[in-house]
Amino acid sequence: MQKYLIIIFMAVALSSCGEYQRAQKSDDYNYKFEYAKRAFEEKKYVQAASLLNDCITVFKGSDKGEEALYLLAMSNYENKDYASSGVYFKTYYGRYPKGKYAESARFFSGYGYYLDSPDPQLDQSETIKAIEELQAFLDFFPRSDKVSIAQNAIFELQDKLTLKQLQNAQLYYNLGNYMGNNYQSAIIVAQNAVKDYPYSKYKEDLELLILKARYQEAANSIEERKADRFRDVIDEYYSFINNFPDSKKRDEVENIYRIAQRYVKD
Repeated sequence: MQKYLIIIFMAVALSSCGEYQRAQKSDDYNYKFEYAKRAFEEKKYVQAASLLNDCITVFKGSDKGEEALYLLAMSNYENKDYASSGVYFKTYYGRYPKGKYAESARFFSGYGYYLDSPDPQLDQSETIKAIEELQAFLDFFPRSDKVSIAQNAIFELQDKLTLKQLQNAQLYYNLGNYMGNNYQSAIIVAQNAVKDYPYSKYKEDLELLILKARYQEAANSIEERKADRFRDVIDEYYSFINNFPDSKKRDEVENIYRIAQRYVKD
């Protein structure tokens, strides 16, 4: 019985493969299109994309052209080729801004870039692109049922960008006074991150790093500048305590404050 099932399965597979090849070679684009749609429904996304790519130029400007372009984008998306899907989705909503699939195209354009966003230590061009596309989706379709998904993705992407900035600031901090005042660079990078992403989950880490960098900068200053720089440390201390009164780093912060007080006259 099992032998016959295998034979039947192979026959079906060969038949399907043969039909796909016929569709590829056919000059009947309606036939290509119908087979491509069936292939998409059967999750044969590579086959669907190949045939739809042939169809989009022929059907351009028609209802079939609109559907073919959207399905081509979705085929690439489902095949996890998010860079290609993004190009086709953007082509779709650029060509059909009020089209039948415009909402879906804008969402999946951004969400594909979100799924393709690399680790924080790598180049974040795709992350920025994802935020821009998802924000545009929210601007165009504020009542979509995918709004919360898009918003959460944006928050996650922004946290990734913030983490990259935190890592950069930490690198400057670790370099200390090597070949210059890297503490100041750490402060600038961290401050910009706080300004750009004020609601990030890394805000406390960034503000703590600013405080520690100001402390190190003051401690390593010449005597004539210590008092002024430790005043900056104290100002930063109060800012941190106001923002994070229950911080787990409270003991470390209080110790920095006590040392700074020794250098500041009333």
